[in-house]
Amino acid sequence: MHPYLDIHPEVAQAKAEGRALVALETTIISHGMPYPQNVTMARDVETIIRAEGAVPATIGIIKGRVKIGLTDEELESFGQNRAVEKVSRRDFPLLIAQKMDGATTVAGTMIAAQWAGIQVFVTGGLGGVHRGVGESWDISADLAELAQTNVAVVCAGVKSILDIPKTLEVLETAGVPVIGYKTDEFPAFFTRSSGCPVLQRVDEISKLATIVKTKYEMGLKGGVVVANPIPLEHEIPSIEITRTIEAALRDAETQGIRGKGVTPFLLKNIVERTQGRSLKSNIALVKNNARVGAQLAVNLTQFM
Repeated sequence: MHPYLDIHPEVAQAKAEGRALVALETTIISHGMPYPQNVTMARDVETIIRAEGAVPATIGIIKGRVKIGLTDEELESFGQNRAVEKVSRRDFPLLIAQKMDGATTVAGTMIAAQWAGIQVFVTGGLGGVHRGVGESWDISADLAELAQTNVAVVCAGVKSILDIPKTLEVLETAGVPVIGYKTDEFPAFFTRSSGCPVLQRVDEISKLATIVKTKYEMGLKGGVVVANPIPLEHEIPSIEITRTIEAALRDAETQGIRGKGVTPFLLKNIVERTQGRSLKSNIALVKNNARVGAQLAVNLTQFM
C-alpha cells in the first residue's frame, strides 16, 4: 500500500473481502457545485453506490494524507472550504510535503484510485481540450492521465464548455477506448448527444466489465472512458445550452479568467444564467453515473 494513503475502515474491509469499490473525486464538491447542494449530492451518490452493492471511496487530501474514503465530517469540510487547492498529478508532492489539504481532480483521483487498487471511478464530466486551444494550449491533465493510469472512468462525456471533437482526437491518439453505454454518440454533459460517435456502443454492464477486464489482462496501460448520457428528463436542449456557454465564455474572456479557474467560473456562470437548471442537471447526471459505475464495479468483482 502506498505510504501516503489513509484507508477508511469501510473501504479497507471491502478491499479485504474482495467487494466492489468505486472511487469518487472531491473537486466536484469543493469547486463544481455550491454549498450545501454539493455536500447533499456527495452523500446521495455514496448512498446510491451502496444500494447497488458497492462501497464508495471518496478521495481527498487532508493535512498531507491522501484519504481513500472520507467521513461525513470530512465531506462537509470539503463542501464548505471554497479555498481548498485542486490537485492533479503535478500537485501531489507540493501539498503532501507541506501537509496541506487538497481536492482531487479527475486526474488526481485516478492516480490515488490506482494507488489504492480501485478500478472504477465515477465523476460528472471529464476535462478536455478547451476552445481556442490553438492560442491557449489549454488541455486538461485528465487526458494525459487517461493515457497512463489504469482506471475505468464513468462520466457524462466531457463538459459542454470544451472542444469535444478535439478532445476525442486526443483520446484516440492516447489509445484510450471510449465506450458508449447505451449510446452511439458521445454525450456532451448537459445534453445526450454531441454529434461525435463513440468507439463502440455497449448495452450490457457485463459486456462492459469484460472489455475493461480484457484490457488490463492484456497489460495495456491507460484508462477506459465509459460515456453515460444524462437522463433524458434532465437534459438541457442543445441550442439553449450552447448559447448559454458562449455567453459564459465571453464573460470569462472579459474578466481575464485563465487556467484552472476557467471551469469553476463557467459552471457557476451557467448555473446563474439557467436559473439553477444546470445545477439540477449536473446533480442528476452524477447520480446516474454512480449507478452505472457501481454496477460495473460489482460485475468486475466476478472476475477476481
